[in-house]
Amino acid sequence: MLRKMGEAVARVARKVNETVESGSDTLGVHTLQGVKAKGQLSVVGFPLPTRGSWGLNLCHPIWWQVPLPDLADCKLVSFPICIYKVLRNVSDQIHLITLANNELKSLTSKFMTTFSQLRELHLEGNYLYRLPNEVSSLQHLKTIDLSRNQFQDFPEQLTTLPALETINLEENEIVDVPVEKLATMPSLRVINLRLNPLSAEVRVIAPPLIKFDMLMSPEDAQARLP
Repeated sequence: MLRKMGEAVARVARKVNETVESGSDTLGVHTLQGVKAKGQLSVVGFPLPTRGSWGLNLCHPIWWQVPLPDLADCKLVSFPICIYKVLRNVSDQIHLITLANNELKSLTSKFMTTFSQLRELHLEGNYLYRLPNEVSSLQHLKTIDLSRNQFQDFPEQLTTLPALETINLEENEIVDVPVEKLATMPSLRVINLRLNPLSAEVRVIAPPLIKFDMLMSPEDAQARLP
């Protein structure tokens, strides 16, 4: 387990190095203030090399002052605890987090309350089967991608989010959907439920009740035709 966690941290460190070397401003989490000048990144008066390996310590307070990398494909089994500490002063500025294609089985309530200003959350390709109740703190969230996870029950906490426009739950194991609650969501535009074993009841009662697009796989769409 320790070896596995060490490998995950090393992958994150490499992504930080790659981000700095490329000078990219297209990042999966958030871009904070960094000034690139004379081949170096100046971070609060401390020049950092833009080439080569840093031997990066993710828990060093300097971490949150540089562009943060896309944390997809890092084989993370949990969100790195030290990131909470180093981001404590800027967490309300983070509007996008990408943790796709890792090995996450759950997210903590602390994750939700710490990053309560999120607009987009990408969690596709993990092993998630539930969300903490504190997901209701994401009052500004517009997009959440939970595709290719292991949800058997629809995460009903999402129905309390007033700004949520897009829900992607493609390729899970969901049978029942709270259609009535979804119908009351003021901002919802589309929900993707393709490749889920949806019940016949959901396919029948949903169309007359909803004003948003509910995407289902072709076989499900055909199943509800007379």
